[in-house]
Amino acid sequence: MALEDLHRLSAAEAARLIREGAVTSEQLVAACLDRIAETDEQIQAWEFLDPDYALAQARAADELRLSGRAIGPLHGVPVAVKDIFDTADMPTERGSPLYAGRTPSRDSAVVARLRAAGALILGKTVTTEFAFLTPGKTRNPHHPDHTPGGSSSGSAAAVAAGMVPLAVGSQTNGSTIRPAAFCGIVGFKPTHGLIPRSGMLQTSRTLDHVGLFARTIDDIALLAEELAGYDERDPDTRPRARIPFSAAAAAEPPLPPMLAFVKTPIWERADDDTRAGFGELIEALGDRVEEVELFPSAAEAWSWQRAIMEAEMAANLEREYDKGRDMLSEGLRRQIERGREVRAVDYQRALSRIGPLSESFAELFEQRYDAILTPAAPGAAPRGLDTTGDPSFCTLWTYCGMPAISLPLLQAENGLPIGVQLVGQREADARLLRTAKWLAAKLAQSE
Repeated sequence: MALEDLHRLSAAEAARLIREGAVTSEQLVAACLDRIAETDEQIQAWEFLDPDYALAQARAADELRLSGRAIGPLHGVPVAVKDIFDTADMPTERGSPLYAGRTPSRDSAVVARLRAAGALILGKTVTTEFAFLTPGKTRNPHHPDHTPGGSSSGSAAAVAAGMVPLAVGSQTNGSTIRPAAFCGIVGFKPTHGLIPRSGMLQTSRTLDHVGLFARTIDDIALLAEELAGYDERDPDTRPRARIPFSAAAAAEPPLPPMLAFVKTPIWERADDDTRAGFGELIEALGDRVEEVELFPSAAEAWSWQRAIMEAEMAANLEREYDKGRDMLSEGLRRQIERGREVRAVDYQRALSRIGPLSESFAELFEQRYDAILTPAAPGAAPRGLDTTGDPSFCTLWTYCGMPAISLPLLQAENGLPIGVQLVGQREADARLLRTAKWLAAKLAQSE
């Protein structure tokens, strides 16, 4: 492959070539930087990028490999990090002028694990304000007049545009799955608590998840394998054996997976392209998919999720509201003010429903199904840069803390991608990735 095309490499391919000495990290990073210089004036995915520092990191990685010392699975591979994760060597400004110039004293858990795996933090990508709804500057790589989604807008756009093979984001409602769908890449939201969030902006302990972006499912598996695990600073993680995501994703399912097609109570929000695309998808899957109606209690999950998110955001952003409300967007101020009015009884009721609802889904999986098939968003990325799109097709799964993945399998009439969402059982993340690979392969065979 020509040096100028190295930015097209998957993370797995890049790591292998660097390990074998066929490509240097410096060459790969230089190709990514060239791609950024070529495309980012229009896309604007980056909040902080220092090319000289990026190349210095790459040269250090190459020297380490040549020394003969042990190297990690992501050695020399550049990764983009959403600007809500603390980085001790770069600013972390959280999408708000309130934190302009803020440089933390230590890395977040995710960044520390990336560095331990040998990855290079190429730079910080654009987030919406405090990872909420007010858009940043980023545009959709497929069409600059359309939103890239949010809140992990820069991370999704950077991967989709070929600027970097991997990126990290977050999801509290639909902030990973939605931008992945809009930008036409793979986005993965793991089981709640699988990947530690210490050193990440906290908006809602109950709902916040780390999210992953790549162009292939194999790259998602590679990244998840390095980031999952226990961290004593995140009380929602727990000690667990290392999960072999890459091996699991690459394995053939023992039996052809069975999918449950779930429209959810908000199916009326799906646009014509999504309805038509899912109709074709269901037909192509034949006897490997069945339409399943949700149990009645699931219909209330959207209001329960809203109560939790508003109350916890109001508590976590209390200082910012009290000291700097004039520097907050109107939308975020209203969100915090609504959160301050949530009644304790409603908040506690919403929390108490997560367990029973998750158990109901667990029974559904154990009876028959490997994954739930559902839209990632109502349709393709909407036109306009004053919105990040509708996250409602992600709400139920985020509320329950279930793993979800968006795959770029459909296309709207205007040529923009439409994401297909697969949702798995809690703690069955590796199985979900294996099912996602099966689905992608089966559809490729039917074309």
